[in-house]
Amino acid sequence: GWAQEDHAAALRAFQAGCLAAHAPAPRDVCRRARAYGLLDEAASRRFLEANFRPQWVGGDGLLTAYFAPEYPARAQAGGDFTAPVRRKPDDLVMVDLGLFDPALAGKKISGRLLGQSLQPYDDRAAIESTPASAPIAWMKPEDLFFLQIQGSGVLDLTDGRRIKLAYAASNGRPFVGVATILRDQGALADGDASGEAIRRWLSDHRGPQADAVMDRNPRYVFFQPLPPDDREPAGAAGVPLIPGRSLAVDPSLHPMGAVFWIDAAAPALAGAPSGYQRLALALDAGGAIKGPVRADLFIGSGEAAGIEAGRIRHDLSLYELVPVSDARP
Repeated sequence: GWAQEDHAAALRAFQAGCLAAHAPAPRDVCRRARAYGLLDEAASRRFLEANFRPQWVGGDGLLTAYFAPEYPARAQAGGDFTAPVRRKPDDLVMVDLGLFDPALAGKKISGRLLGQSLQPYDDRAAIESTPASAPIAWMKPEDLFFLQIQGSGVLDLTDGRRIKLAYAASNGRPFVGVATILRDQGALADGDASGEAIRRWLSDHRGPQADAVMDRNPRYVFFQPLPPDDREPAGAAGVPLIPGRSLAVDPSLHPMGAVFWIDAAAPALAGAPSGYQRLALALDAGGAIKGPVRADLFIGSGEAAGIEAGRIRHDLSLYELVPVSDARP
């Protein structure tokens, strides 16, 4: 619990990510925290306890996790590298519904203009049936599928270049997980619906069989290349994600920069860690992350982070750490 937390690490995470907050009270706490600089364990705990009050976000929920993958890729199609990494199409229109109705703040739709009407954009199968225009690179199909689930990552090209990718847009279609589909087909062993197992099956059945499963998820993500640097990828809040301390949440219910205490236990997947209890910040969003007690924990970059992230599916109790001036009595 809180007594076992690494309070110095928690405060450093808050100092690094709190600029994502825009409301006056959290910005004020952020300013004070950053002015202090590095504090030891005891001083960090005193600062956090003096400036925040926990408020339970009611109900039971779910914690999953994601990571920034690193995948092999090629500049040209060839061999197993048949899936183009597509840029945002010129005809894809994204609409912020909050501009039309404050009750819809944080909700967006995507589509294509046909005449004077906005129509749903093509689904995954339709997009993949059309030639790619100026693709960023070419990947193995199952790797691209998982890159789209994660939303960002790094490509290692055979010519030695590394391309950092960030989410650019989606086609606006709903996300459909394929784990249940594969379980229903008897393709996955009971209790083994981890990302590792799904990716292995897709790789082993690459071609029409795997394509048919992936097409059951109509959501399609487009990417943009970023300048190379050593920082972790930025989330929806526009600041670099902090491994183990960043959450993707539902932005229609939680503001970017909000601070949470996560208490996650009862893992559903074999080989998973027993639980996660820690302070984390809302620095990202995801198409599959919907509801008040739903969070996706950013683990980090690379293969080891991917293995851990693929095993996290835990029951979640969520507490928002509210600045004292905003806390309910």
